[in-house]
Amino acid sequence: MKPFMRNTALAIAVGSMALFAAGCDQAGKPAGDKAAAESKSGDKAGEAKKDVKVLGGMKTEKEQNSYLIGMDMGRSLELLKDDIDLAVLQKAMQASMKGEKTALTDEEAMQIRQRLQETVRAKQVEKMVAMAKKNQEDGEKFLAANGKKAGVVTTASGLQYQIVTEGKGAKPKASDTVRVHYKGTLLDGKEFDSSYARNEPAVFPLGAVVPGWQEGIALMPVGSKFKLWIPAKLGYGEQGTPGGPIGPNATLVFDVELLDIVKADGPESAAMGPPPKH
Repeated sequence: MKPFMRNTALAIAVGSMALFAAGCDQAGKPAGDKAAAESKSGDKAGEAKKDVKVLGGMKTEKEQNSYLIGMDMGRSLELLKDDIDLAVLQKAMQASMKGEKTALTDEEAMQIRQRLQETVRAKQVEKMVAMAKKNQEDGEKFLAANGKKAGVVTTASGLQYQIVTEGKGAKPKASDTVRVHYKGTLLDGKEFDSSYARNEPAVFPLGAVVPGWQEGIALMPVGSKFKLWIPAKLGYGEQGTPGGPIGPNATLVFDVELLDIVKADGPESAAMGPPPKH
């Protein structure tokens, strides 16, 4: 599981510049007279390359590119939607793109930028606090009801588990390295990570993962399949995964299959990469 962020208009612009550069030779110069002649003559092959698949009802690259950048900008500015006048935004963009003189000087722009950064930080904190409160309440309500279901066991720490299949092997110790298959979801069922999807089990020291996993997997004999419900205090806590899919105070649900306890001197442990943070 890795942090992600949406593309910005700047990233799209940089990508476009890279595409333009691909049309130059290794010395960084235009491809030459032949390319220029083909462009001027309206070469049919060149025209054919510009044919694009109709997407979203848009038939040209220009339309599609424009809409994509608009989507990315809109999403990146969602937090400030009540602080932005779209008409003024469009006016400033047009002036900047045309190289015209803008209404703000660089010094004035810096003053506004600093003020806007403070506004963004305040809104981010407000959003995180509200999300943390909601996730905490939703998690407590869910775990209270879930703990009453048949087959669900609640431990002293608050971890909940259900035995789907009980294996016959040994149970791992905190110092052991284990090999597991798993799928992780939020309470709403949204999947945020899965070794099954990667078609490759995860191998990691049991002591390197979050407390809910340490406790839950230690209860599993090798060959078992358990379902784990991990409250936030045993998972990613109040921080969640900043920029990632797990919000603050999120309760997590895992389907876990303990495949093996890896020997410390075995070839598997020698080839093991960094443990996933679960």
